[in-house]
Amino acid sequence: MNIHEHQAKEILKEYGAPVSKGFVVYSVEEIKEKISYLNSKSFVLKAQIHAGGRGKAGGVKLVKDLNELEVESAKMMGKKLFTHQTGPEGKKVKRLYVEEASNILKEFYLSCLIDRQSSKIVFISSTAGGMDIEKVASETPNQIVTTKIEFKEKIKDEEVEKIIKPFNFDEEQKKVAFNLVEILFKILIQKDANLIEINPLIITKEKKIICLDAKMNFDDNAIFRQPEILKMRDINEEDPAETEASKYDLAYIKLSGSIGCMVNGAGLAMATMDIIKLYGKEPANFLDVGGGASKEKVAAAFKLILSDKNVKGILINIFGGIMRCDVLAQGVIDAAKEVNLSVPLLVRLAGTNYKEGKKILDDSGLKILSANDLNDAAKKIVEAIK
Repeated sequence: MNIHEHQAKEILKEYGAPVSKGFVVYSVEEIKEKISYLNSKSFVLKAQIHAGGRGKAGGVKLVKDLNELEVESAKMMGKKLFTHQTGPEGKKVKRLYVEEASNILKEFYLSCLIDRQSSKIVFISSTAGGMDIEKVASETPNQIVTTKIEFKEKIKDEEVEKIIKPFNFDEEQKKVAFNLVEILFKILIQKDANLIEINPLIITKEKKIICLDAKMNFDDNAIFRQPEILKMRDINEEDPAETEASKYDLAYIKLSGSIGCMVNGAGLAMATMDIIKLYGKEPANFLDVGGGASKEKVAAAFKLILSDKNVKGILINIFGGIMRCDVLAQGVIDAAKEVNLSVPLLVRLAGTNYKEGKKILDDSGLKILSANDLNDAAKKIVEAIK
């Protein structure tokens, strides 16, 4: 789960990290009410969306005074921003963050994340702040220092020293940076975060260290034990289909292809998508209905697939273990009749009650294709949509 920059800064501030003073508004009118909170003659106005690249898209503005702040806020609020992370549909700005402007002397990069490959916490530090870290990694990898740390309650002093060494801070700055690294480590562990990114981390001309921008992402599987984080969820920033899927505990990710997939089990779902690609088409989604899905859950999954206008055909691939094939079949039929199915549908069933499931499909009166195995299924659905 992602949160907004202003929310990430609230968490950082709660733990004692150095952040600029700022406030969030949901309308331009709120600015006059809150501006007295800031002790600055110039301000930075930031669009709050769940996407990087806001600055290049016109979502970050340095303004000289209150009048300019109000003018630029009116332009930005409600505007659609298009960045490399929003996709062609863009994201509409529904909240703004106003903070005190900083006299930037130098910018750095600092982040920590869960590395699933090594099962460790990884800190990334770089003197190339304010830039796309992936670009820095590919073009000038010598500017990046990566430090892997075991999961534990407290980070070791020598590990912190290694993380902040590239920054060449003076003694006072080192103390602040040392404390900041310990804070990021604590947040990652205590809040079940997957990623915390400070980009840029800056030194001001007054020699102060400030977290100028912040990004946080949290583990969806652990969010049940983080009620305060869950309150920060902004459904407006999420894909509507993925939001709908979460209501039924469906693992759904929208893709750009034309063949909708419904599968039970993540491994089988990946194999199904791979074989669709093998036959020259692209999957429209990843959708795992889980092991013990009810008829209602299956129907919801089916409707979810059909809500994507790019879907030209559907492949349902079920291996019944805990999942009963007859339950799946009835859910599919109910949903197909309700939405007036108009695209080719292929159902491949194997496992628990597959004969009963096949009979339910055969007796439904619907035009449903069947297949003996996954290879046959992929071949037939690709042919059906040509």
